[in-house]
Amino acid sequence: MKTVCVFCGSNSGKGSAYLLAAQKLAKELATKNLSLVYGGGNIGIMGELANTALNYNVKVTGVIPQTLVDREAALHEVSELIIVDTMHERKAKMSELSDAFIAMSGGIGTLEELFEVWTWKQLGIHSKPIGLLNTDGYFNKLVDFLNESVEKEFMKRDVLEMLIVDDDSSRLLDRLSELFKDKNTANNFDLI
Repeated sequence: MKTVCVFCGSNSGKGSAYLLAAQKLAKELATKNLSLVYGGGNIGIMGELANTALNYNVKVTGVIPQTLVDREAALHEVSELIIVDTMHERKAKMSELSDAFIAMSGGIGTLEELFEVWTWKQLGIHSKPIGLLNTDGYFNKLVDFLNESVEKEFMKRDVLEMLIVDDDSSRLLDRLSELFKDKNTANNFDLI
């Protein structure tokens, strides 16, 4: 595993835990010699993650649609900034460039990105590992809901187990790296 795509909020969230989690994840990426792919913004958790990663000399690739360049104040100092036409192209490009995915705290955009790459994995479009960084219990109710989906037979247990949930970024990266080593990470992004 060489490159991790991180989905995260363009807001900072209430309290300091979420920005601190972004800083810690950036440091862990540097420690483990991993590159970062993210949504290209310079604000919120997204900006904190990218700026901190750059300070640790992590290679950072931002992918952002032209329409969001001004709205999210694109971070032009990244190692590479890829400007695309649509949100769909953004997600496809981020996925193509990455070996694994992590969703941090965020809003509906972050959740949409997470659920799309998870759906793609379920459909066999990719076999890359997917993690959920559960900072300060942010995703506890989501995880409860997902377990209820399995209990009520709307989701299979093996699909739920595709999502690796952890509250520690170092441990989560290690778990994703092990899954990456154990899986054939062939991709078929022509299907999206």
